[in-house]
Amino acid sequence: MPQDISTVAFIGLGVMGHPMAGHLAGAGLDVRVYNRTTDKATAWLARHGGSHHATPAEAARDADLVVVCVGNDDDVRQVTTGPDGALQGMASGSLLVDHTTASAELAAELDAACRERRIGFLDAPVSGGQQGAETGALTIMCGGEPADFERAAPLLERYGRSVTLMGPAGSGQLTKMVNQICIGGLIQGLAEGLHFADKAGLDATRVVEAISQGAAGSWQMDNRHRTMLDDEYAHGFAVDWMRKDLGICLDQARRLGARLPVTALVDQFYADVQAMGGGRWDTSSLLRRLHDPDKA
Repeated sequence: MPQDISTVAFIGLGVMGHPMAGHLAGAGLDVRVYNRTTDKATAWLARHGGSHHATPAEAARDADLVVVCVGNDDDVRQVTTGPDGALQGMASGSLLVDHTTASAELAAELDAACRERRIGFLDAPVSGGQQGAETGALTIMCGGEPADFERAAPLLERYGRSVTLMGPAGSGQLTKMVNQICIGGLIQGLAEGLHFADKAGLDATRVVEAISQGAAGSWQMDNRHRTMLDDEYAHGFAVDWMRKDLGICLDQARRLGARLPVTALVDQFYADVQAMGGGRWDTSSLLRRLHDPDKA
């Protein structure tokens, strides 16, 4: 545990932030929280202790480390560089870590704003979903200075199974984009495979048992095939969030001149799922789109 970090401000107590902040409290740190919905902060305090503050700036005052886990670029700006944002309360020598999946451009903005105030910064998006956050098994992809990474890593390892510095500021977000690009194609492939098995009259469960230990195997196959076959999608990473992430990927690809034809196609498939009323369904709901083409 870093000797110079004893007080942490955690901003954003959603399905990911709530358990992540809990791991830090469990490590014996003084955790100060802020959440736009006060009820969520109250529920967190009842379980973990700590203190709740009216603004991000108040939560960040006197904190050695400020952690942000909110929804999108605009949310991050509001809680960091806004009038009541965390940077208004942070002292020189403190450290800001942003776990939000956001744009690389935002990471560059925050890095510059932090440098002006002599504050360390890491963009550190995560993968592994709510389950990974609860079990402390997230994959965390970081961008920033090596010294800031070395300082933060022991704390990030409280909820991260894999914590890796990928390069300078923005590199974490770019790596998360690669992650989402790969996942989108995997889920669509799994959905098509299960749909094909059904149409061919195969026992899809036995099909998965037969192929999951070979080259077709994946985390998605192991952890999502059963709920997909049961047509159960009221869990996991929401389609709305995935479309937000894929939009970031496609925007960045246009800037880089990278070609992402499959990603663009899967993004449109998720638009179909949204049109079916499935914005809050798990991303594996691509199978329902294939089973109900008239509703897509």
